[in-house]
Amino acid sequence: MMSEPWRKTYRPWEPQRYRQEAHSPDTKLPKGDMVFFLLDTVPKLDLSRFYTPYEDETRGAPPFDPTMMVCLLLYAYCVGVFSSRKIAQACERNMAFIAIVGQERPDFRTISDFRKLHLEAFRDVFVQVLRVAGEAGLVKLGNVATDGTKIQGNASRHKAMSYGYMLKEADRLREEIEALVTQAYQQDAEDDAALGSRRGDELPAELARREDRLATIEAAMRRLEARAQAEADDERQRRATAEAERQRTGTPRRGKAPKPVEETPDAKAQTNFTDPALQIMRTNNKGWEYCGNAQASVDAAYQIILACDVTAETNDKQQTAPMAQLTMAHVEHAGIERPKDAAGATQKIPATYDSGYYSEAAASSVEQMGFDPYMATGRQRHHRPAPPVTEPPATAMEHMAAKVRTPAGRALYARRKVIVEPVFGQIKEARGFRRFLLRGLDNIRGEWRLVCLTHNLLKLWRYACALITV
Repeated sequence: MMSEPWRKTYRPWEPQRYRQEAHSPDTKLPKGDMVFFLLDTVPKLDLSRFYTPYEDETRGAPPFDPTMMVCLLLYAYCVGVFSSRKIAQACERNMAFIAIVGQERPDFRTISDFRKLHLEAFRDVFVQVLRVAGEAGLVKLGNVATDGTKIQGNASRHKAMSYGYMLKEADRLREEIEALVTQAYQQDAEDDAALGSRRGDELPAELARREDRLATIEAAMRRLEARAQAEADDERQRRATAEAERQRTGTPRRGKAPKPVEETPDAKAQTNFTDPALQIMRTNNKGWEYCGNAQASVDAAYQIILACDVTAETNDKQQTAPMAQLTMAHVEHAGIERPKDAAGATQKIPATYDSGYYSEAAASSVEQMGFDPYMATGRQRHHRPAPPVTEPPATAMEHMAAKVRTPAGRALYARRKVIVEPVFGQIKEARGFRRFLLRGLDNIRGEWRLVCLTHNLLKLWRYACALITV
C-alpha cells in the first residue's frame, strides 16, 4: 500500500476542477482521450518512491506534486514528446497537457531534473503496469520474442578519435606541455631577476588546457585497451570451445591457422568523448553511429513488453541469458501465472530468438530459467526449403536447428517477426523515438524503460477503448 505523504506540503493539484472550468479540457477533448485514462490510472499506482526525496526537505517553495509530474512525463512519452523544453511548451499551449498541470506549469528544468532524479523509480511503475496488463488478460506467455534495435545516442561521430590518432596526439601534447613548462621556468627566472621573488605556482592557461586534453585522451586510451583485452579473452574462449568440439568430433581444422590473439587495440578502434559508454554501431541505413543496443522481450498476445534493457555491445549473443532472467523476474513480480498443462503442472514458456542470440551456453541457461527456447542457428534465406535431415543431430546446435525445423517449431518461430519487430516500429515510427536524450548507460537504460512503459500504457488504453466500443 502506498503511504500517504502527510508530513509534506505540496502545491495544490486539482485535476477534477481543471476539467470542469470554462473552456476546460474536459469539454474540448474527446471523452476517451489518453490523458483522461492516465489521470484515472496513475493516482491508483504506488508512487511512494517518488515522494521519498521530498519528505525531509524544508527549504524552498513547495515542490510540484510527484503524481502530477509522473502523469505528465508518461503522457508526454505516450504522444511522442520527449524533450523537456517541448513538454514545458505543451503545458502552456496543449489542452491535454493543461488537463494534467492546470495553472501550476513546471518549467523545462524542473521536468528535466525530475526525470533524471526518478529514472530508477520508474522501474517499479513498469512492473505495476505489467501487473495491470496481466490482470486485464493481455499477457498469455504463449510466445515471448526477444530482439534488439540500434537507437542513436546523444553523441557525435565528430567527437571521437581512433586509437592510432590518440597515440600521435598524446605524444604531441606531451611535447607541447614539456615546452610550455620549460618556457614557464624561464619566465619565472626572468621575473625573479626583474621583480623579485614570486609564488611561482600559477599555471599558464595554455598549459592547463593541454594537460586536461592529455588526461582526457589517456582515459579514452585506457577504455579502448580494456575493451581490447576483454575481446581478446572472449576470442581465446571461443577458440578453446571450437577446438574442444573439433577434438570431440574428430574434425580436422580447415584453412590457415588463426593469427595470435591481439590484446592491444586496433589503430582504427574509436571511442567517443561525449558519451564514452557507447560504441559505434552499424545502423539500418547502412551508416555508422554511436548507438545503444536496445533490447525488448515481448509477449505474443497483445505485444506487451515484459522486459527491456540497453547494452553497449553490438552483438546480441551475450544478452540472451540476462534478458531471460529479467523477463522471468518481471513476470514473477507482476504476479502473472505461467502456463500450465492439463494436469496442472507448470509448463516452460516458449521463447523465440533470431540467429544473433544463439550459443550453446545461452540456450542451456535460458532453458534452465523456465523457458523453451527456439533459436535460429544461422541466417535463413527467404522462400527456400529447409535442408533435409539425413542423420540424427549430434551436437547442441544441430538439436536446436532440428527443433526449429519441426512443424510446431516452424509455426512458433514464424511468429517471432510479427511479435517483437512491430513494437520497435511503433516506438520509432509512430512515436518518433529515434535518439536517446540522456547520456551514460544507466540513464539510457532508464530512458528506454520509460519508453517501453508508455508503450504498455498505450496498449492498455487502446484495449480499454476497444472494450467500450464493443
